[in-house]
Amino acid sequence: MCPDDDSLLTAMAIEERSSPYSPSGGTAQDHDDDPDASRLRALVDLAKDGDAEAFGQLYDHYVQGIFRFVYYRVGSRQLAEDLTSETFARGLRSIQRFNWQGKDFGAWLTTIARNLVADHFKSSRSRLEVITDVIPENRTTVPSPEEDVLALISNVLLYEAVNQLPKEQRDCVLIRFIQGLSIAQTAAALGRSEGAVKQLQLRAIRGLAKIVTEDIR
Repeated sequence: MCPDDDSLLTAMAIEERSSPYSPSGGTAQDHDDDPDASRLRALVDLAKDGDAEAFGQLYDHYVQGIFRFVYYRVGSRQLAEDLTSETFARGLRSIQRFNWQGKDFGAWLTTIARNLVADHFKSSRSRLEVITDVIPENRTTVPSPEEDVLALISNVLLYEAVNQLPKEQRDCVLIRFIQGLSIAQTAAALGRSEGAVKQLQLRAIRGLAKIVTEDIR
């Protein structure tokens, strides 16, 4: 599910890029110009009216991005799957309270996921978990054992580097480049201005570059 390190670092070098999740938000004009955005908005409105099939389509659209975000925070596939499922369960229970004014549905789901991750780490039963599996990827070929080992090393290195960043920088990187949300959506999820998100992103990228460089020496 998650991008490999090369694709992530390439994406992080670009200030603005298109995202499969970005059509879910934006202005009314954006929705008028983007058929996919209009479809997502219609699905949310149907889901708010109790249409289970519509919510299922929203789940299909957003689940991969939410899973990516959670996985990079907790480092465990099983826990990430559980928290992702709970994110959508809570979203379904509270979707009637969602409104479009100043909000984005993808960012709204991300906020729920962030809160669940925070609750997990605050729990007295919580403990930091060691990564024992490779970050999931969509592959078209069967990887060799050597490729698996190299992927594990690089993914663990990236995971550890991201989690050394200050909290807001870390979440900014995960939302922008692991989950794939836009600057505007990231701003909505973090409760910050777009300008502040751009500054967070810049500081995070510089911080990651320093951490990774030091770790591979």
